[in-house]
This record gives sequence, structure tokens and C-alpha cells, in this order.
Amino acid sequence: ITMSFNNLGLSPELKQAIESKGYSDTSEIQQKAIPSILQGNDIMAGAQTGTGKTAAFALPILQRLQDDESKRRRVRTLVLVPTRELASQVGDSFRSYGKNLRFRTSTLYGGVSIKTQIDKLKKGVDIVVATPGRLLDHLDKKTLDLSELEVFVLDEADRMLAVSYTHLTLPTNRE
Repeated sequence: ITMSFNNLGLSPELKQAIESKGYSDTSEIQQKAIPSILQGNDIMAGAQTGTGKTAAFALPILQRLQDDESKRRRVRTLVLVPTRELASQVGDSFRSYGKNLRFRTSTLYGGVSIKTQIDKLKKGVDIVVATPGRLLDHLDKKTLDLSELEVFVLDEADRMLAVSYTHLTLPTNRE
């Protein structure tokens, strides 16, 4: 069963951004996740690559930020991702879907100047997409304030939480 993005309760600004990308019908993950996130529910979802998982969380997050719009910029959403490539893609998605909205997205990852990132954070951002290492760098330097965080997304949690048990040796209590 396909469902149009028009039936999900998204704002005209978001629908316009979706249409400009050439999308009209939702994927299964979007159909299930978007309404649930809009209602404020926590979700855990998995779907194959290319099914629109990023839109499944980015669109309702942007809608919720828009519904509770504040003139004061502060980090309200944090998306944690395993790689800089994914950080860049997810950041671009938020900017693309939110192009008709006033929100600012900052992408934080290593391998580039932290100073540029700090300058952008000082100007105020609403959405941060970050890799774990660079997130910790900013928290250590106190250049990122998460005290008013409303939404946290752990993207590709399976990769983020992967543990290599082959290197794990536990002491035994044999006598």
C-alpha cells in the first residue's frame, strides 16, 4: 500500500521540498516512522539502503521543530552517525528538506578544521549531525551545548554499537 506524503500531516514548506526532490509516495519505513515520530514516540527502525530512512526521521523532526518554533537558536536535535560520509549525507538531507524553513544544520566530523565548526556553532544551530569522535572534541572544548536537546537520533546504530568479541578476554574464576 503506497501513501502520499500529502497524507502525513507535513507542512506546505516540507511538502514543497519533497516535491522538488521528485518524491510523491512514501516508502514503507517512511509510512510507518513519520506518523509515529510526529506523535512524539521513540522508535527503533531498520530498513535496507535506499529506502528513505533519512527522510523517515528528518522530515518529522523538521516538522516538530517547525511546530514548536522558537526564535532562539539552540541545539534541539542531535544525529549521531558512524562516518564523515554519512554525516555529510544526513546534513545535506536536513538542509535539503528544510530549505524552506529557517533552521540551521551543522555537520561535525573529524579530518577538517574544528575552528570552522566552532565558528558556525557560535552563530547558532538547531540541528547537529556528528560523528562520535568530533562530538566528543566539541563537548570537551565546551563549544557545543546539548542542555536543551529535544531529539536524539542514533543513525546506523548497528554499526555504531558493533563490538568485536574476538578481542575480548574476560578473567575466569577458576581455582
